Amino acid sequence: MSEKKTALVTGASAGIGREFARQLAPQCSQMILVGRREERLRELAEELEVSGVRCTLLSVDLVEPAGVERVVKAIDEAGPLDYLVNNAGFTIIGAFETLPLSEQLTMCQTHINATLALTHAALPAMKAAGRGALINVSSMVTFSPYKDVAVYGGTKAFVTNFSGALQLELEGTGVSVQCLVPGFTHTELHDRKAFEQYDTPEVPAELWMEACDVVSESLAGLADDLPLVVAGAVNKRAAIDALQNDLLALQKALNPN
Repeated sequence: MSEKKTALVTGASAGIGREFARQLAPQCSQMILVGRREERLRELAEELEVSGVRCTLLSVDLVEPAGVERVVKAIDEAGPLDYLVNNAGFTIIGAFETLPLSEQLTMCQTHINATLALTHAALPAMKAAGRGALINVSSMVTFSPYKDVAVYGGTKAFVTNFSGALQLELEGTGVSVQCLVPGFTHTELHDRKAFEQYDTPEVPAELWMEACDVVSESLAGLADDLPLVVAGAVNKRAAIDALQNDLLALQKALNPN
């Protein structure tokens, strides 16, 4: 291993987060795996340690301030990170006023507050070292509002805009920022009971991606220093269509007659 790199991945116990850990492992000598399910984290660590990666496991819930504080402490102790992947997240589905406010605020805590806290903790050392990459995982709902996911979509729109602004602030520092935008991905997120009403088996096959392919696109984009990566050709076309519709709506608003 020519360079000893350190990565921290949240939501590492399954799906996209687990795949980030797997694909970053060949470049790393140390990895901090963050997730709620300790058994899953241990299984992943055993897999990665075979290739010589030393794993630190943090079985925490980023909804809880104490959980965030534990991760911040680990960041401080690790020194400059080479990769910080803010991937932890979940969704609940339903009309905004019918869903418990507490659950929706929990989503804000995970997607927004925890992302801010971990990024804020990691950046000073990364900037001082003049290297590193920050990857924030967003969602296709960032490009267009969808009913029944008002808060989820709002938090992911925040992640996208925050990432873009941060990328501008960090130009020339050696620290890169990427916002990864996946669509339907075969992960536990889309297996949750909340998605039953969407009858996901009936979603066209071309809309689905595997987590390994999403992460491969992300890391390829990172190598090309792309600040925004929309995973999958179908999703790229959908994103362009959504942005074009937004532009048309803006033109109509500015020129109503």
